[in-house]
Amino acid sequence: MKAEDLKGKTQDELKKALLDARKDQFNARMQRAGGQLENTASLRAKRRDIARIKTQINTKSAKA
Repeated sequence: MKAEDLKGKTQDELKKALLDARKDQFNARMQRAGGQLENTASLRAKRRDIARIKTQINTKSAKA
């Protein structure tokens, strides 16, 4: 997910994307704990995606 993709979204869409990203992160953590996760780099990518989404949410709320 790129920051450019997030700029066009509304506040509600960003909150939904944040919820979905956190669910994906949780599922990946559970897979890693169970030894089923093959791509461990995806955990880092998910964490950074969450940070990007949170940054956009904070930016939009500061402008309003």
